[in-house]
Amino acid sequence: MGLRGVGKTVILNKVADLAEESGYLVAAIEAYDEATLATMLVPRLRTTLLKLSRVEGAMDIARRGLAVLRNFATGLRVQMGEVELGFDFKETAGVADTGSLANDLPELFVTIGGVARDKGTAIALIIDDVQYLSEEELGALIMAMHQVSQKGLPIVMVAAGLPLVLGKMGQTKSYAERLFDFPPVNALCREDAHAAIAEPALQEGVVFTKGALDEIYGVTEGYPYFLQEWGFVAWSLAQKSPIDRDIILASKGEAVRRLDESFFRVRLDRMTPTERRYMRAMAELGKGPHTSGDIAKAYGAKVTTIAPIRSSLISKGMIFSPSYGNTDFTVPMFDEFMRREMPVWQ
Repeated sequence: MGLRGVGKTVILNKVADLAEESGYLVAAIEAYDEATLATMLVPRLRTTLLKLSRVEGAMDIARRGLAVLRNFATGLRVQMGEVELGFDFKETAGVADTGSLANDLPELFVTIGGVARDKGTAIALIIDDVQYLSEEELGALIMAMHQVSQKGLPIVMVAAGLPLVLGKMGQTKSYAERLFDFPPVNALCREDAHAAIAEPALQEGVVFTKGALDEIYGVTEGYPYFLQEWGFVAWSLAQKSPIDRDIILASKGEAVRRLDESFFRVRLDRMTPTERRYMRAMAELGKGPHTSGDIAKAYGAKVTTIAPIRSSLISKGMIFSPSYGNTDFTVPMFDEFMRREMPVWQ
């Protein structure tokens, strides 16, 4: 939980692969701010239970889970899809059918956990970008996993999100910090960043010089997606091996252009004009972190006046608070982009 937005999707994909190799039934979702948790969960859990129903001797067990899932979906007005298993709704009447997420999600998880236990298997729930869940959804999810844990049922959850997740979960349910582990995932160190570029290239008979690797690391600060972009552009530009520092320097314009169009501008488009101005004020100060007072001074307003803007940007994953009273960009090079995008802003 609480992973910074650096390579987290790759990690979750690997976790899903390992879970499947270990015999888990995997239900993976990617949260986003236009969808509800129930809408995302229902089709994934339906697919998981249908897979279980095809296992020899598991039809009746899976039917029980699917019937409760249908109750849950109906109560929360989520389209589930057709399942021809002859549900006996009398058996599951009153289970996960109140229409309240806080009441129904724990009951659903307990039922599905019992289904998995009875069949001698386990379920891995994997959630990417968990920061997009509302406070109500996050609270219901924590309660559901808490009940599953107390009953010793075989459901595990692995989720990833931006740094605000830890505080958000703690505020929602105080016991969340005891229920989950929150390992941080940050940018790659220099050695690992070098290896991420050099080793795949070497498999193709191409060498990146140490100077080239140092230059890439210095610009990208080890952010995996940026490493990929610089490596791709340098590879395309180079005429022969080895690829040296001059090639990396020559790659900068195209690499920055690609990042501006495919990465930074998408995030800029999600900001309001006042949020853009806040980000530009931060960018005026250079790379972070920066104190709230310094940002307010650059913005031209009191700290209390711009505090709601800061909170909104944190919720959108644009900035985070590495320590009390400090603010930083969630990705490197955002300050440079904001200065390019808004050269005149005051």
